[in-house]
Amino acid sequence: MPLKSRRGDHRLGTGQATREFFFVEDAAAAIVLATESYNKSEPVNIGPGFEISIKDLVALIAELTDFKGKITWDPTKPDGQPRRMLDTTRAFQEFGFKAKTGFREGLKKTIDWYRADRL
Repeated sequence: MPLKSRRGDHRLGTGQATREFFFVEDAAAAIVLATESYNKSEPVNIGPGFEISIKDLVALIAELTDFKGKITWDPTKPDGQPRRMLDTTRAFQEFGFKAKTGFREGLKKTIDWYRADRL
C-alpha cells in the first residue's frame, strides 16, 4: 500500500545535508554490548558508521513506499547543519560493536512496522 503525503510534497533546502540513522535493534545490541563489556569513563559513540543525504533518503523512502508524487526542493530555505555523523571507531575498538543492519534493510523494516502497526 503506497503511503500518501499528508502535508504536500515540498521539502526545505537542497537535500544535500547528510544524516546518520541508526536501526533500533542495532542500537539496543550496542547498548547491551557496551554495558557488558565497557567499564571506562570515556564516552563512546555508537552508530551505523553510514550517512545519507536527505535527498537520497527521501528518494529511497519514496521508492520503498511506492510514493508516486512529485518531490520538490526549495533551495532558498536552509539545509541545516551540513553533516551529522558520529565517529564510532572507539565502539569497535573497545567492545567490537559494528552495526549489522544495512540502511535499506532497516528502513524497509521500519516502514513495514509502521504499515502494520500504525496504518
